[in-house]
Amino acid sequence: MKIYLGTPCKVLTFAVSTPQSTSQLSLHNSLPLRQNGHRRRLLQSHHPQSPPPRNANPENLNSPLPLLNTVSRPNFYRLLSLLSPSLVIFLPSTIPPETAHASALYRLAHGACYKTVARKFGLDSSEASCLAFYSVCKAVNDKLGDLFEFRRDLERIVVGFGWISLPNCCGALGFGRFGVDGEIFGRNGSILVQALVDSEGRFLDISAGWPSSMEPVAIFRQTRLYLGVEDSRESELLKGPTYRLSDGCSIPQYVMGDSCFPLLPWLLTPYSEQDSFGSAEREFNLAHGRAMELVSTAFGRVKARWQLLARSWKEDSLEFFPFVIVMGCVLHNFLIKWGEPLPEESVGGCLKEEELLVFEGEGDETGQTIRDALAQHLSLASMRK
Repeated sequence: MKIYLGTPCKVLTFAVSTPQSTSQLSLHNSLPLRQNGHRRRLLQSHHPQSPPPRNANPENLNSPLPLLNTVSRPNFYRLLSLLSPSLVIFLPSTIPPETAHASALYRLAHGACYKTVARKFGLDSSEASCLAFYSVCKAVNDKLGDLFEFRRDLERIVVGFGWISLPNCCGALGFGRFGVDGEIFGRNGSILVQALVDSEGRFLDISAGWPSSMEPVAIFRQTRLYLGVEDSRESELLKGPTYRLSDGCSIPQYVMGDSCFPLLPWLLTPYSEQDSFGSAEREFNLAHGRAMELVSTAFGRVKARWQLLARSWKEDSLEFFPFVIVMGCVLHNFLIKWGEPLPEESVGGCLKEEELLVFEGEGDETGQTIRDALAQHLSLASMRK
């Protein structure tokens, strides 16, 4: 994973290349605690040779797990076993990793304030609760970033989209909006998150922390996804086998993208009202709309499970918000992987086309040819039904 500093908040991008281990000292050394001196004392009270946390025993009568209702017992302890080695290093001996883990998930799931979390989980102060939350945030982003599986899981991704009649499709690309208090980004401002999802609602690539005042195409062209695909010297991403359609035409690997993006050979956007419209174009736009719903549903489920992300974030700790958003998306992937039931309801999270600036530049000619071929294929397939 890579962290990029943006203005006015951090932009956190999980690269499509193999995640690299990077230091997040800026996160841990500048936690938004009310008393920085207290945080330093907490950190200094922990020595690298401190004993490991108590056994993560599901039957432990002192376990804070009963306070949680969003994660099953097996997955709680499965996740704790992955995070504990990092939490032992980050936390003072006065905060057991199990308590930090449970309290962080509780705050993320319920949007509870630090004071409430501290009281529920027996932490000695709001500052300790804050330290526990961001320590878990850092551990999740450090340890589980490989759950963004775009490059190494393309075969599974392509098969999944094949089942919904999108041959050789490698993802659906769109934006999510996360609210921010105040007017730092203007009236009704927010943070934008660009995300690529698969047919099952997993996040494959994510870039978080962009101000809503930026045009979507300007964001897109600065992301690792765009740069990784466009720079053929760096990556072979989306340069896999072509797919032969029923009429004999072959199409390359591609991604479905919203109308705010430019039409490219690897990024297929919907036909606009200015395009000549027939049955083929209508069938393509219907299939495209179904793909975009995957993005909306993924963001909506993240907000439904992690209600902290459904609320507006305070302006005074805005620089940490992208880390928390990415943590929510990583945990979403983790819970899908291990069979956790998805939330039955979702909270609106994906920006609708009418809320985005439609890209008004010229579409790539090769992209137009590929889109037309796929549209014709979809039209013929619908007539056979």
